[in-house]
Amino acid sequence: MRNLLAETGSNWPLRSSRTQVLGIVAASTNVMDAWLAEEPDSHDARVMLARVAVERAMRAHRLRHGAAWGLEYRARRAALVAADGEPQDPVPWLCRLSLAQIDTRQAWREHREEAAEPMLPTGPWGLFHQVEQRDPGNREAYHRMMHFLLARQVLEAAALAEVMDFGRWGASKVHDGSPLLLLPIYAMAELCRRRAAYPRSAVWRLQWSQEPMLGYTLRAFHLWFRNTDPVLRSVTDLSHLACALWAAHKLAEASEVFDALGPYATREPWASVHDYGSRPDAPAVLFLRARTESAAAAAKRRPPTPLPVGLPPQIAR
Repeated sequence: MRNLLAETGSNWPLRSSRTQVLGIVAASTNVMDAWLAEEPDSHDARVMLARVAVERAMRAHRLRHGAAWGLEYRARRAALVAADGEPQDPVPWLCRLSLAQIDTRQAWREHREEAAEPMLPTGPWGLFHQVEQRDPGNREAYHRMMHFLLARQVLEAAALAEVMDFGRWGASKVHDGSPLLLLPIYAMAELCRRRAAYPRSAVWRLQWSQEPMLGYTLRAFHLWFRNTDPVLRSVTDLSHLACALWAAHKLAEASEVFDALGPYATREPWASVHDYGSRPDAPAVLFLRARTESAAAAAKRRPPTPLPVGLPPQIAR
């Protein structure tokens, strides 16, 4: 962990994703105690301590454990210490932004600031902009904001509408090649997941094949998928794009994304949009169905392979 973060340096997007994954794994261990005992002045160690503390607080919150608020306070303190160590590092601010999901009543003042965009609700916008100043277009920051909007204790219909507004707003302000072009797709998948009965209807795919959703999906395909180094594509983003293209009946395009996925897949968004009732294997069944249908449609569109020049007539026939 120490060597990997040292090699990452100030590549902030990569540092954000690596510390997030490492924090999830390290949260079940005492590795941070060992690292800090050896290198108490290491900034990377303090950042990872904050990541681990946030992950533990988030787990306790999801389980509605009584220790959640104590862990949240500890994580907040760890993030503040890490932020003092390197003012340009966005990760400590991402840690604080993550903790906003625990504050469902927006009790902290920093979690109910006014948004610059009139159509968006109050939230931890100050923390969000601190990340944006250090790493513009940070993928995790936008997704943390979306999760915060979903976690608030507000009416379900209002929350989902605000999430959709946020997804459209985020996708409209980023550059070509940014994975944030997929934000409306994530928002729509959340809508399907929250309205569990809706995807079961026979017409659930219509919303994906109509405007404005179709336009957002195709924009993500052309401006992100075809303009991004394959090494930088995440399996989660590819899975969401493949699902959206398939649901919108853009099967040839979906086949390209499935090819890019190769042997990999994620449970979401397939678990949120399937129409197979309570089958435990429903996400896998829908994924395989979508991949097969997309590959078959793409094969039909390919021109026939021309015969080599000079073959005998009987073989050519």
